[in-house]
Amino acid sequence: MLEEVERWLSRRSWSVTDRPLDRLTAAKRASGTTVSVVLPALDEERTVGEIVAEIRRKLIEKVPLVDELVVVDSGSRDRTAEVARAAGARVVRRDDVLPRVPAVPGKGEVLWRSLLVTHGDVIAFVDADLKEFSADFVTGIVGPLLTEPDVHFVKAMYDRPMTVMDGPGDPGDASSATAGQGGRVTELMARPLLNMHWPQLAGFVQPLGGEYAARRSLLERLPFPVGYGVELGLLVDALHTVGLDALAQVDVGVRRHRHQDGQALGRMAASIYRTAQLRLARGHLVRPELTQFVRGASGFEPRTYPVDTEERPPMAEVEEYAARRVA
Repeated sequence: MLEEVERWLSRRSWSVTDRPLDRLTAAKRASGTTVSVVLPALDEERTVGEIVAEIRRKLIEKVPLVDELVVVDSGSRDRTAEVARAAGARVVRRDDVLPRVPAVPGKGEVLWRSLLVTHGDVIAFVDADLKEFSADFVTGIVGPLLTEPDVHFVKAMYDRPMTVMDGPGDPGDASSATAGQGGRVTELMARPLLNMHWPQLAGFVQPLGGEYAARRSLLERLPFPVGYGVELGLLVDALHTVGLDALAQVDVGVRRHRHQDGQALGRMAASIYRTAQLRLARGHLVRPELTQFVRGASGFEPRTYPVDTEERPPMAEVEEYAARRVA
């Protein structure tokens, strides 16, 4: 590990317990900083309500830390929007944001559009499929942005146990877990890429984690990969924009969520590799597709999927966003 990274780990890696709530609310009041929390959601009716209710109860009603709680629904077919609204979130449909630009599927697309429907100086992103959710996820990633003026981007770090099914049912309903076995795409794809090509980022424990916060002034200057590459893309671009010392990470404990199967992870890995490739050379894949195999009635059958290649421009370059700021 680079000496620079070792120094960074000692200066910019904290625990959520390092910043009690009373310290955060005092810092927020003194600075006048506003905080928005965004949950990108697609068919998450089983978990989104509990997450919204916990944030509202602990960080809006009990203490005034969060000013805005928004769920951006990217086309759910279940009751995600209804459940989130009933729990106390403002729900926005992805396709209603910046309608002149046709929406494409992908998490990064939702995060990018969320900048247009939020107003906080600090924006915290939280995945909507978390189980046993704690408000510590929000206070942890927001904390350094309220207390350290030179920090601009904060990732959560955590244990990520792999759930194991004891019987049939929803994979998210596992009854046991193996510690430290989650984050397969992180260990097999993202961490090797970062260590080899962006060694300054080798100290991040969960570089692909979906819980992170940043100053709006930074996010609006960054391009957003539309798909699964968004976390790696934002991290790499933030490094080049504000430097390593402006990045930080906070230990928030344990993260439990729904795990995806191996083929879905393969498609995720392909998108992440493409995002890395663009940042290494701004080149083009000869064939931006991934072929996988499933066993069918006649043996193994190929299934080919497109790899996310599109990126949205920095929001500061979008006419509607600039007009809103002037207004």
